[in-house]
Amino acid sequence: MKYAFIFFLITLFYINPENTKDETYPPFVVFQLFTSQGCSSCPPADYLLEQVKKNTSNSNVIVMSYHVDYWNRLGWEDPFSKKIYTELQYEYARKFNSSSVYTPQLVVNGNEHFTGSNKSKLKRSLRKYTSGNASNAIALSNIHKKDRLINIDYKIKGDLSNKAISFALVLEEKTTFVKRGENSNREIKNSNIVINQVSLPIQGKANGSASLNIPETFEVNDNYRIIAFVQKSNLQITGGIQKSL
Repeated sequence: MKYAFIFFLITLFYINPENTKDETYPPFVVFQLFTSQGCSSCPPADYLLEQVKKNTSNSNVIVMSYHVDYWNRLGWEDPFSKKIYTELQYEYARKFNSSSVYTPQLVVNGNEHFTGSNKSKLKRSLRKYTSGNASNAIALSNIHKKDRLINIDYKIKGDLSNKAISFALVLEEKTTFVKRGENSNREIKNSNIVINQVSLPIQGKANGSASLNIPETFEVNDNYRIIAFVQKSNLQITGGIQKSL
């Protein structure tokens, strides 16, 4: 009886999804581009991000465009810019021990950053992060859109300690004619534009649900994508997934 109970405990430990700290999952990479339509150096980075999205068949290669607001004062108000994305960029600056921010900045898995138009560094990081393993995996289910409200169920595998899960609603692409500022009289195409994002503490729960709203300034029937990623308190991203609506 004693040995049967010990065997039961061992079996319970290995099948319990909460005890998966040493598990590894398929690789992924999350490229977070901090950009602005008011910045003349940003269009090459925007284009490079678009090419990654178009030419990569791996669905675990995830690209995101965060439009910051500090360029707005120079003549063109970026319609996708938000202060919260500038604040997110400053969070990364503190992580990377930088006293300032810049555009275009590409952050990779919350681990490293470089100029977003640097093709060679992007390729290097793409090879690096798609050749290893992830410590978290995310499954999304029951994604339901009604009018402007999107509901999502999720399940996370792997170590859950001191982590949060974020859900981003991204607009697949949009071309804007810029009338003023450094990119005056240019058409700029942006891809996977983050238009809403929420973060939830995991607190040891592998399952949960989340909701996102399509902001009033966007069309309900535009092409959208849901991106979810798990992030440590030090901003390292440990798992990611994307789904088209």
